[in-house]
Amino acid sequence: MSPVQMSTFANTVMTEKYLHPGEERWEDVADRVVTEVVSPYLPDLVEPIQAAVRNREFMPGGRYLAAAGSAFPQTQNCLLLFVADNREAIGDLFRRSTVGGMTGAGIGVVWSRLRPRGARVGGNGGTSTGPCSFMQSLNEIGRGVVNGGSRRMAIWAGLHWYHPDVFEFMALKDWNEHVVAGKAENFSAYAPLDMTNISVILDTAFFDAIEDPEWSHTYEWQGMTFEVDHAWAQRVYWTALERGLKTGEPGFSVDADENEGENGRNACTEVTTYDDNDICNLGSINLARVNDIDRFTQLVDIGTAFLLCGTLYSTVPYPEVAETREKNRRLGLGIMGVYEWLVKRGYRYEPNDELAAWLEVYASSGNVANRYADRLGVSRPVKTRAIAPTGTIGILAETTTGIEPLFAVAYKRRYMKDNRWHFQYVVDATAQRMIDQGVSPENLETAYDLANDPGRRLAFQAFVQRYVDHGISSTLNLPNIEDQPFTVAEFGDTLFQHLRQIRGVTVYPNGARGGQPLEVVSYEEAAGFEGLEYEEYGADMGCKSGTCGI
Repeated sequence: MSPVQMSTFANTVMTEKYLHPGEERWEDVADRVVTEVVSPYLPDLVEPIQAAVRNREFMPGGRYLAAAGSAFPQTQNCLLLFVADNREAIGDLFRRSTVGGMTGAGIGVVWSRLRPRGARVGGNGGTSTGPCSFMQSLNEIGRGVVNGGSRRMAIWAGLHWYHPDVFEFMALKDWNEHVVAGKAENFSAYAPLDMTNISVILDTAFFDAIEDPEWSHTYEWQGMTFEVDHAWAQRVYWTALERGLKTGEPGFSVDADENEGENGRNACTEVTTYDDNDICNLGSINLARVNDIDRFTQLVDIGTAFLLCGTLYSTVPYPEVAETREKNRRLGLGIMGVYEWLVKRGYRYEPNDELAAWLEVYASSGNVANRYADRLGVSRPVKTRAIAPTGTIGILAETTTGIEPLFAVAYKRRYMKDNRWHFQYVVDATAQRMIDQGVSPENLETAYDLANDPGRRLAFQAFVQRYVDHGISSTLNLPNIEDQPFTVAEFGDTLFQHLRQIRGVTVYPNGARGGQPLEVVSYEEAAGFEGLEYEEYGADMGCKSGTCGI
């Protein structure tokens, strides 16, 4: 078998993040991961799953690639946490987050149970500082916790729309111009909640409130009551949109109707739960490398089996996680390469009947999981499908990530190495294949092309969400605020048409945060400079490998 050929950048990421001692090739990584995770439980599936991973048809999540076979094989990913309204629970949250972050886990926390700022504290007779102060404390733990010398702790914070502190929450990341400039100069510079993604949690009551002028309800925290109504819901929605269109945050997490109460989230928000101390478990089928629906059916089967084995193989950061995992055994089988799949078949970035037929097969993963769980004599997974952002494994698979269109034909990508920020120029591998086949770079749809037509992105996400029982991590790229061809009202009306049908949405206006890890450049700027590694020194850069051409 000839070795797998990877682009220079994909090989760099594999070498820096995933190769173990003695390994040189992607095939070595694939064989190690599958042997470690699958052979103790389903040995008859080792060879077919190894073949699928070698061929990059199925891509285990990055934690599997990094940790399988290590001394502490925590191959499952982010922790989904809740915090109760007392000092012991808050202190314990910091303990769990620190231990989790030190083992490589991201952290997602729902803060809505904490009493608002100014509420009475009975024990000492003082007043509460509210959840926002503790979010900032956790953010600083995340700044200091680095797993393996390079993996900083990703954090998500969610607060319900009805919480009295929600407007303070939404303003936390509205950085002033000096903070933004500092981030542009040095990506590691301090900024409030810079390690944390924030979302306003929307439930069934929110949609009732925003649509019914007569709606009102009283909420309670430790004896403090607070009434919200239609006007409050409207104000929350439009304030969140105004800030999001400017700064990219907050996003919305939607847990309504049949998903009511399932508002625990991982750091990238695609896995959801009702229960404290849950954990995600991710791997993705690469549609771009699958030629027919029969092979896709096989990959749904073995991808589900792999993740189920992962729930038995993976260590966890602390014992409470094992208890919740045994109860829920959540799987996050995802898909990636969706845009490349569409282009190969002559489709635009829009729903179509053929994709719907494939997604029906994908939605059968629950039945597959039950069959393998019964064979292994373990609890059946409560849910099985989540579409992750697939950042680094998308680079290794050399296709489009998750359900996203091409991010860009060419870009600069920043990454951490030896505690310093580096970057390489990247011509997207998928784009380059199409260009080599005669497609003009100008004719490829990218996230930035679609930024002027957010309705298409949202309609596609809502279509795919019908087949996903967890959530979809998808960022709606937008033009920078000065160039947006729509008003806040127009965007808000478009979003609201789809909001109840999706599990969440995040927007990112171009340039909203200084030092953003991906920066779009022209194809002409990047072509010819791939493989050169640069180290950033503030606004300057230094070539670290290869021959510098600029």
